[in-house]
Amino acid sequence: MSRMLVPRHVKGTVALQVGDVRTSQGRPGVLVIDVTFPSVAPFELQEITFKNYYTAFLSIRVCQFTSIHTPVKWVTCLRDYCLMPDPHSEEGAQAYVSLFKHQMLCDMSRVLELRLILRQPSPLWLSFTVEELQIYQQGPKSPSMTFPKWLSHPMPCEQPTPLPEGLPDPSRVSSEVQQMWALTEMIQANHTSTRIGRFDVSDCFLLLDSHCPEQVRSDGLLCCRWMAVMT
Repeated sequence: MSRMLVPRHVKGTVALQVGDVRTSQGRPGVLVIDVTFPSVAPFELQEITFKNYYTAFLSIRVCQFTSIHTPVKWVTCLRDYCLMPDPHSEEGAQAYVSLFKHQMLCDMSRVLELRLILRQPSPLWLSFTVEELQIYQQGPKSPSMTFPKWLSHPMPCEQPTPLPEGLPDPSRVSSEVQQMWALTEMIQANHTSTRIGRFDVSDCFLLLDSHCPEQVRSDGLLCCRWMAVMT
């Protein structure tokens, strides 16, 4: 989803004193930062990004526009969001943070002003705040793209053209060729370089029908007698 940066004005921080201000124990444990949008009409907040600087917990209140005849109202949209798991350690002290609309406790439309309430209960850090604060609203929607009908509604797969009569099935031919190739590879792998001599062929004749009934098959197989003579 596209987003668009919203021009904002960040007011100076206001410290809320915790403890006795007349002693060294008194220190500001809470800071308030107001963010206004003087050049922007009420908008729908999409995202808030910032870099933390030793803030342990963050709460956010939003001022929303209702109507011309009713006063604006302040609503808490984020309460005590943890930025540092342990306020007394460095973890998360300077991390970059993104807060999205779906994390808020209320509707983030018609935003007029934001108030960030920062809290740091640990006395170890002399100061705390948030830096590089940016506010985003939803950007313009991308124009819908139109595609040709043939691309958005593809045609079903075409059926293969039937083969002319008398031609073998290509898949069967491919399978038999693969078998022949495998047999060729096996013969080459088992080929020996040892000279085994010469074969002489003698008395080769064709036996059919009654001449060799025990050798003849129904498909008229040629029966030949071979005699190999080692030399």
